[in-house]
Amino acid sequence: MVGEADAGGTHAQEPVGGRTAEAAPAAPARRRTARDLLTLLAGIAVAVVAVSPIVRRWLGNEPDQRLVDLEVYRDGGRAILRGAPLYDVLTQPPQLLPFTYPPFSAVLAVPFTVMSWRAAQLVWTGLICVALVISVCYAFRDLLRRAGRWAPLAAGVLVAAMAWLDPVRDQFRFGQVGLFLLAMCLADCCARTPRWPRGMLVGLALAIKLVPGVFLIYFLITGRREAFGNALFTAVAASLGAFALLPSDSADYWFGALLQGGDRTGAVDGTTNQAIHGIVARILDEGPARTLLWLLLAAIVAWYGFAWARRAFQAADLQSGPSSSPHPPPFNGRASLDGPDSYSLVLAAVAIVGLLSVVLSPVGWIHHLVWMIAVFGALAGDGRDTRRCLLAFGLWLLFLFPIPWWGRALIGPEHSTVSVFAGQIVRDVFGLAALASIIILGKWLVERVEPRVKREDPSRREAGVGTLSP
Repeated sequence: MVGEADAGGTHAQEPVGGRTAEAAPAAPARRRTARDLLTLLAGIAVAVVAVSPIVRRWLGNEPDQRLVDLEVYRDGGRAILRGAPLYDVLTQPPQLLPFTYPPFSAVLAVPFTVMSWRAAQLVWTGLICVALVISVCYAFRDLLRRAGRWAPLAAGVLVAAMAWLDPVRDQFRFGQVGLFLLAMCLADCCARTPRWPRGMLVGLALAIKLVPGVFLIYFLITGRREAFGNALFTAVAASLGAFALLPSDSADYWFGALLQGGDRTGAVDGTTNQAIHGIVARILDEGPARTLLWLLLAAIVAWYGFAWARRAFQAADLQSGPSSSPHPPPFNGRASLDGPDSYSLVLAAVAIVGLLSVVLSPVGWIHHLVWMIAVFGALAGDGRDTRRCLLAFGLWLLFLFPIPWWGRALIGPEHSTVSVFAGQIVRDVFGLAALASIIILGKWLVERVEPRVKREDPSRREAGVGTLSP
């Protein structure tokens, strides 16, 4: 990204001080290299300083409260090695957590079983940091390109800002895979010209955890059938490979553990479940009425959500216009990402689908809402639209604090009716914000940047690529 921006900032060679034109740029090139190195080191330093307290906090937690989901994955890997039934495994007390993921996930966890518990924690946490950096680079691509030579420092600041989001902190706390899935889906859906068959990373993510399956629908409705085929083939191949290796465990999962749903993953009415199902479950008691309302609301959100994702992708196609590049356009002839705000619209479509994977699931835990990183990036764009940036900043502030748990503290027999009512609303704020973000991206953002919307807006300023100056 930095290289692309710098390429546009070179100057014509001219004789300087009697030297030849070829020799003139030599000294500036050396100074630029030193400055770029310092900028890179500064960006790394900012990110490390911001992330270190989070890592120290959770790696220094009580042993039975430290990266408990990583312990689930490792116990799954151990079960494979000793031939124990994968879906009968429970972690050590007091957690007693079952393995709830596809068998392919347990296969990938086997390398972590040969490490000490401490080494596994350190390696896993390091991989989470790498996934966070990749996610930030894809989510804020336009802003980083506009930063030019300052892109490494800007990336460090953005990584620092995203690391302190409540869902991201929970990734470190529990040792979750959410950032891995986010990075894989963003790379697959947003890379201009991927060096892998587009759809392959989504297929791997789907084999690891089922929720990225919503991107199969996304590929279909946006006309990316080759990506759909690659994703489906990869997911099926990985799952069949796991089936060949673990036939009994695979049968137990696909015809048993998977159907148990919330019975294995936890109480659906818990505060941490910010999916539509969780919001409804905190209002109505279990029964046909609750199930019917949940399915009805989920169907409505799915209909409009996928429609808005498709509209955002098509709007990106309009932004791009015909491409004069001699290379085949990416995305099977759609959305070349060259037009103004085109990448933001593609990213908005992907963010909508990612949020749908959370809100439509029976259980959408708070740590699954790392998809808000993509929301912030789509809204911020290249930073030239003040209102978009302010909206992204406001949502970032909202997810910076564990607000749902504040609402939970207002609920109880010792509180008034007004307090309990307010607490119930505050308790659902992350889920409601996710639903609002789908509307904002699918309606407000698309209408604000679509080419056919012609209006002057003093809050929007023209800016060149590779510079943060107006």
